Amino acid sequence: MASLSEIERLELHDMLRRSLRDGSYEPLSGKGCMGERVEVPTPVDGLPYAAVPKAMVEDVAYSDSLDKPDAWRRLRCHYDFEYWAASCVVVKEKNTSADIPFVLNAPQRRLLSVLEADRTAGRPIRIILLKARQWGGSTLIQMYMAWIQCVHRTNWNSVICAHIKDTAATIRGMYTKMLEHYPSEMWEGEEAACFKPFEGRTNVRRIAGRNCCVTIGSSEKPDNIRGADFALAHLSETAFWALTRTRSPKAVIQAVCGSVGLLPYTLVAVESTARGVGDYFHTEWLRSKSGLGDKHAVFVPWKEIAFYRMPCPDARALLSDMNVRERWLWSHGCDSEQLHWYRCKVREMPDSELIHSEFPVDDVEAFSNSACMVLSTMAVEALREGCSMPSVRGEVDSTATRFIEDAKGCMKMWEPPRDRGRYVVAVDVGGRAAASDWSVIAVLDASDGLPRVVAQWRGHIDHDLLADKSLAVARFYRHALLVIESNTYETACYGGADSNLFVLNRLAEKYDNLYRREVFDSATSSHTRRVGFHTNRKTKGMLVAGLIEAVREGAYIERDPEACNEMLVYEMLPNGSYAAKPGFHDDILMTRAIALHVINSGQLPTPLPDTFDQRPSWV
Repeated sequence: MASLSEIERLELHDMLRRSLRDGSYEPLSGKGCMGERVEVPTPVDGLPYAAVPKAMVEDVAYSDSLDKPDAWRRLRCHYDFEYWAASCVVVKEKNTSADIPFVLNAPQRRLLSVLEADRTAGRPIRIILLKARQWGGSTLIQMYMAWIQCVHRTNWNSVICAHIKDTAATIRGMYTKMLEHYPSEMWEGEEAACFKPFEGRTNVRRIAGRNCCVTIGSSEKPDNIRGADFALAHLSETAFWALTRTRSPKAVIQAVCGSVGLLPYTLVAVESTARGVGDYFHTEWLRSKSGLGDKHAVFVPWKEIAFYRMPCPDARALLSDMNVRERWLWSHGCDSEQLHWYRCKVREMPDSELIHSEFPVDDVEAFSNSACMVLSTMAVEALREGCSMPSVRGEVDSTATRFIEDAKGCMKMWEPPRDRGRYVVAVDVGGRAAASDWSVIAVLDASDGLPRVVAQWRGHIDHDLLADKSLAVARFYRHALLVIESNTYETACYGGADSNLFVLNRLAEKYDNLYRREVFDSATSSHTRRVGFHTNRKTKGMLVAGLIEAVREGAYIERDPEACNEMLVYEMLPNGSYAAKPGFHDDILMTRAIALHVINSGQLPTPLPDTFDQRPSWV
């Protein structure tokens, strides 16, 4: 038998993938449903046999229900969410707006398996969901909460909190529709299924017959939902929650979830579409994904969503003419119909890079939402692999000989100073106020191998005190080369230009290992050397170019994940300049760019001898 050609093998795999995708799913009969199931005869007309959860058959009430169809159906609803959803829940179909039974799609079933793993194990149910479009993740979460309140628990209150109240009201609207269409013979309450007012409060509704309240609120006005007794919390679009001087998404979520006990059948679901990196949602996603958080991280890529496929008129031609990106998608399990849809979608985009963030294959692409990004997402994520928690946190004291541990200190240290170290300390000057840019002092070790971040100070401080703090850190790290970004000190924005220059002059009198740049003095028509690195359009382009190369080539070791977050929101503006996206910072990033430039230019001093008498210590 002749061996198959490459294109014939691709066609065979494509046919197999499409056949597996089209597998049947029948929640009423139990075919294709999740969990351990057994096939049993049923007393329900039109349903002679069904594959039901094994736990249902083991229930003591099972034998009594065999000749009582409604009792059998209600018992099954207790154990089989997929059956309950298809039997008791009505939702609006996206394309026609018609009311249809809630039959779960494949991504919803995957999310359900995560929720059910916690519930059936008797654990608190906790998830963080990174959403894509068109698959109904919010619907599944809300109906799962409704299932707990309508079937499993009474006096079990829930809250829906979104970035704006209208969004929370829309989500609760799903609940209203469900109650309006709930089959009366399946309802387990003394009153008919409906929402009723609760003590005159417009944001609270009571489920009749279950004594469960459903509250809606927003991150804009969190006081309306603080301190209430909640067992279930649906926190929607948290990436879009406002961050202000008096309110943060993290604080609001902690306040809302403070009443949710660590008990079975309690649920906290944090969900959002991505809005870039560095915000609460992205940070919590990374924490949960790494296993450090209390939540299961769930992401559904576009290729799992049935909506994103089109019949392919010539699968052979497509498979034989895949570009690099399409081959990568093929290697991740896409079939010809999905690749055809993707190819058509790319033609709609003014920039092909936009489709990576609009229709991501993984969570990294989902959070990378700008076609103007300066640094490669994949390279930044590779850099993130070297990040870790600091070994200690605290402050260097004013004598520069002691590091005082303090959990609230502004300095993180991954490695202490060591003899014969070759350190560079780069300083980016921010503002004093809490709402202004951060001041950052970064310490990199260039002694051997790749330069690596070993310590970092970040905070808000007066500029003269920042100079003193930078000096202490440089002395502590074995008389390091101190590179201060001098723009702020050379302008009149703080205390007057003369006052700022005095700070630099005083620094030069106290410390001899300062970075100095050569400038032309028009008054004397000669070149002179000034303290500090001056960032302007020309030098910033040079710094950014060096950083791009270093990140792409893996030419240094990063330790702080916040540096990676800043890199993923760093953009080129239409005028060709560089800046962080509005609402984000680039202070940490700039210290890396400055330090790496100085290291690569060969301006580091020789290591100090082991006999150097200023030995640091820790308390």
